[in-house]
This record gives sequence, C-alpha cells and structure tokens, in this order.
Amino acid sequence: MSLNGGLVWALTQAVGPAHVLTDGDLSAFEVDWRKRWFGKALAVVRPGSTAEVAAVVQACKAHGTCLVPQGGNTGLVGASGPDASGTQVVLSLGRMNRVRGIDAANLTMTVDAGCVLQAVQEAAAAQGLLFPLSLAAEGSCTIGGNLATNAGGTQVLRFGNARELCLGLEVVTADGDVWDGLSGLRKDNTGYDLRDLFIGSEGTLGIITGATLKLYPQPAAVTTALAAVPSMGSAVGLLQLAQARLGPGLTGFEVMGEFALGLVRKHFPQLPQPLPPAPWTVLLEQSDCESAEHATALFEALLEAALERGLITDAAVAASTQQSNNLWHLRESIPLAQSLEGLNIKHDISVPVSKIPAFVAATDAALERAFPGVRLVDFGHLGDGNLHYNVQAPMGQAAADFLRDCEKAVNAIVYDAVCAQGGSISAEHGIGMLKRDELVKRKSPVALQMMRAIKQALDPAGRLNPGRVLQTD
Repeated sequence: MSLNGGLVWALTQAVGPAHVLTDGDLSAFEVDWRKRWFGKALAVVRPGSTAEVAAVVQACKAHGTCLVPQGGNTGLVGASGPDASGTQVVLSLGRMNRVRGIDAANLTMTVDAGCVLQAVQEAAAAQGLLFPLSLAAEGSCTIGGNLATNAGGTQVLRFGNARELCLGLEVVTADGDVWDGLSGLRKDNTGYDLRDLFIGSEGTLGIITGATLKLYPQPAAVTTALAAVPSMGSAVGLLQLAQARLGPGLTGFEVMGEFALGLVRKHFPQLPQPLPPAPWTVLLEQSDCESAEHATALFEALLEAALERGLITDAAVAASTQQSNNLWHLRESIPLAQSLEGLNIKHDISVPVSKIPAFVAATDAALERAFPGVRLVDFGHLGDGNLHYNVQAPMGQAAADFLRDCEKAVNAIVYDAVCAQGGSISAEHGIGMLKRDELVKRKSPVALQMMRAIKQALDPAGRLNPGRVLQTD
C-alpha cells in the first residue's frame, strides 16, 4: 500500500468511507470564493464530531501530512483551500453543525464549529434572544471560520468583533489532543487566555471544533434609515451626532460611495434605492427603543438636526421591517455587484475614524494620478473605522489584466497611506496567503518574532494550514 493509500485508509477508519472524498469534482473545497486560488487536495475529509477531528489530525501527524481546516470557504484572502501540490488534506467541518445547547439564564449558546452563522442567529431568535454577528456571507459562512478570522460585520459598533462574542472554545491541537475550553464564564483570570490565541489564528495554531457564544436580549424595536451626505467628513460628523443622540442604541453605521451604489443600480436594477445618487450614502440602524414609534421619532429628530447642520442633504426612514431589510439589501449587494463588474483589487483596511476623511481624499487622489480613470468601490463599516477600499480597473481595461499588472503598485499606495494614518492592512478578513508577504513589511519585527514563537510552540512541524499568515520554511 502506498504512503498516500495508507493515509486515506486511516482517514476512512476515522470518519467512514462516505466522508473521505478523493475523486470527482472537489472544486467546492479546492477553489476559493474569489476564484483566485485553485488547489488540489489529496483528500477532503468531513468529520462529524470532535473525536473524529482528533482522529484525523492524529492520522495526518502519523503520515507527516498537512491539514487545511475549512468552514464555509467564503474567505477572501486565500486562507482555507489546499495548495496545488495534491499533498494536503482539506478538513471540512460542515457536518459538525449541531447547536449543543442554549443557556438562556446565562445568555450563552454552545455550538459546533460547522454551524452556519444564519442558523446560529435563528436558533437564538427561536429562544427570544439575539446573536448579533452579521455579515453578507451569513447564509454560508460558519462559526468556526468566523472565529478563526475574528470576523467583524455590521454590528461591531455596538457588539464588537467575533472575539468579543465568544466566551469559550473547544480546539483540537496539532498533536490531535482536545482542549475543552467551552466556558460560559465572563470572568476567568486563571492564566494565559488560550481562547484568544486561537481566535483570529486562521487555523494555523489549532482547529476550532466548538464555541460558547454570547447572546443578548432581542431589542424591542429596530429602525433603519438612509442618509445622503456631501462628503466623508460630513459622514464622520453624522456619526458623532448619532452617537451623542442615540448612545448605545446606535448599532449600525455603514457608508457607501456613489460608485459602489451605482454598481448595485447597474447589476441589480430591481432593488429600490429611495434616495438619488450622492457622493456618499450612510445606512444607520438603532435598536433598544421601547417601541418602533419611539425609535422613529428619535431618528427623525436626529436627521432633522443633521439637515440643519448641513451634514446630510436627504434622508429616508424605513417604515416597516421589509423596508429596513431592503435598505440592508442595498448595502449587502455591493460585493456581489462588484464581482459581476469584474475582478478587482480588494482592501479590507481600518483607520481611526477621525482620520478616514483625510485618508480617503489623499488615497483617491494618489490612485487617480497613478492610474487615470481608476474606479473606487469604497464602502464599509464607518462606525468602527473599517473600510472596504476596493479598486476597479478603468473602463475599457480588462479587469484581469489590471489585477495582474497593477495590484502590487496599487497595494503599495493604499497600504502606505493606511500605515501613515496609524491603520491596519487587515480589519476583518484576515491575512491568509493574500497579505502574508505584506504582513512582514508592515508588522514590527518584535511582533513577528512573537507570532513565530507561538506558531513554533503550538505547531512545531508546521502541519496546520501551512503558508497562511506566516511564511513556512
């Protein structure tokens, strides 16, 4: 029996023959969502329990084989697919999709890592509770992937990133041991916080198999509004006014550039856009009012004050849940509309909110000088300083050619500007392979040294998701 044959046999023994895939079309596991990375797996293994994950890891360790953990495969930085060597095993956690339990009194839920985010939201809602993590891919991304990348989304302004929404983890280590850290405690100062090592590590330190998540009471009323603003500076001014007027009730504050919404109009003309085109459009959401009427009154007073101060030029307040959903659908359709427009150069950056207007003005101008006619798809979570500052090829230039020929130079302009403002080159998408080399340029040598030391301590053989985040020798 060949070496690979021996491993496949061991994997079959661990999870059953129906859940070890080696033949047929495996592109759903081997190709990333953006279709930038095309890999080849030795096998795709689909365990159904934590014990099976541990057995798979032990089998791969015994055969010296690398593992690539995968959730919904919706990532944008090349972090969850195999390389092209045909020697790596993809560990797909999609079968591990159980809600293990909900403790309503403790406001916690414990779930398998393969639970789809939307299913977690719905399970909480069925108990009259809220799990607030929300992002465009919530119908297919999984909790394990959300935690492995420390996902953000549209509610970070109020509830924080995935890290802040997780109290405990269950993790299979590189040796195939199981660490049960599924605590529902909000206070536990018993040594190093191992949970935070694995959150955001992109599967390079261990494999998340379960999580205990924070829940919240469902808000009595949620109201959404759309506002047209003349400049990014006005958008920041509106944010300050909204925070002062609404306090913690402000749960969402999204900004969308004119070209970004124009792509939605172009590719999804059936979606209603209640405001005419403006330089910038802001989507606001507030929660926790005692009634929808009270929420609407607060919003109308806020928008009237903003209009008097010249911060907005027009506004529309959703009058129903359906209208609110329609407004969010506009925002969430931008990535797909951009994809339909063609390949693009994506940037998931964060900058202090106060510095975003200067960043946008300077970087827009620098890119226009370097690449005349370049189109900027600028949108994102202004409330927490995270912009998706994406760059589309000039009209008439092939998108694939622009990506191939100009990505390095575009990245240099954008990342230099981000770092000059004290920002980060990755706000919520992670590093993966896409930004691995950039991380070495932008992260301090001391930080990189500590990161490598942690990787060496927890995965000395480098078998877990190799080549992601940190370069492997």
